Amino acid sequence: MTKFNSRVLRRSVLQMAYAGSTVHIACAFSIIDILAVLYRHHLHYPDNDPTSAQRDHLVLSKGHGVMAQYACMHEKGWLSTEELGNYFADGTRLKGLSDAHVPGCEVSSGSLGHGLSVGVGLALATKLKGSSQYCYVVVGDGEMNEGTMWEAMLFATHHRLDQLLVIVDENGFQAMGSTDEVMTPGSFQQKFTAFGFDTVSIDGHDETALEDALNTLKQRKNGMPKAIIAKTVKGKGVSFMEHDNSWHYTRLNSTTFTQAMAELEQP
Repeated sequence: MTKFNSRVLRRSVLQMAYAGSTVHIACAFSIIDILAVLYRHHLHYPDNDPTSAQRDHLVLSKGHGVMAQYACMHEKGWLSTEELGNYFADGTRLKGLSDAHVPGCEVSSGSLGHGLSVGVGLALATKLKGSSQYCYVVVGDGEMNEGTMWEAMLFATHHRLDQLLVIVDENGFQAMGSTDEVMTPGSFQQKFTAFGFDTVSIDGHDETALEDALNTLKQRKNGMPKAIIAKTVKGKGVSFMEHDNSWHYTRLNSTTFTQAMAELEQP
């Protein structure tokens, strides 16, 4: 089986969410294919060490999607099956939002709008020390409402941070409704381009397209920060969760857990 198989990763997320009786399933599902491609071929960890000083950085700015990252970290061997089974339990280190105390999680995020600023700082440090390390930042389309995001983008362009690569998870929803209802974002491709980013738009569930976009952008040593606008489906992979924003905060019960797991068993 392919390493970082998206179906297996989604099953891991369901198992975590059911064990912990917790939420944020649908927003984890929308980024699983993105993270699978990053972990499979792009994130470099010398000696498979998430604390290596020479590692690439992955900043999950939309920290409420952290179950998707934990599923990948489990495949890397950094988290045990037992830890995933104890997700969100008393005393566990695996919380409902990204926590920098867990090796492999670069930032404590979930207070939206701050992760990109941290990523920009990491990318600037990389440039100043002349390193080849990349900084990948996964952001939600809802958090693009925050002014700090746009300030960070201006900074990244000014400092020509071409080893910064931002991926926008454009699933069309945020906690309280659709992005168009809350604050119409317009075209992220046009906006990132206007801010000086080398930008492409793709289907965020097409792993071949993701791979091609990452390779193409990274080959362009043009002094421009990079961005991928990934059109995604909230709840992708389970039919009754897809496009249903109630699954931002809905918990699994025994029936929905069994139904969802059965869908992800199919080839």
